[in-house]
Amino acid sequence: MRIHKDLTLWKKSIELAIHIYKMTATFPKQETYGLGQQMRRAAVSVASNISEGAARGNKREFARYLYIAAGSLSELDTQLEIADAIEIGDIALRREARSRLYEVACLLGGLIRSQNWENRLRKSV
Repeated sequence: MRIHKDLTLWKKSIELAIHIYKMTATFPKQETYGLGQQMRRAAVSVASNISEGAARGNKREFARYLYIAAGSLSELDTQLEIADAIEIGDIALRREARSRLYEVACLLGGLIRSQNWENRLRKSV
């Protein structure tokens, strides 16, 4: 089993999820089970899929779960767009969330590319 806790990507995705929880706590009460809950689930899913993929023990499965994490990150990005459009919650926290999301997206994209590169090398040998 891989030690997912050693991955910078996993650490940053945990920080993103915690930030999303803090940000959505500033949402109006009527959004407790609406957009805020969806955002929390998507953010938690990113970190969860990274750790689950790392535990699978093979690079192909790990790459598959990284793609699932990327899907959740894209979902969160869309939800942040909606939060921005309707001006819900604290604006500074939304901006910080966007910055954290971008950082996780860059790390995730790099790890996906490296996993795909390793898989292509293995197939050609």
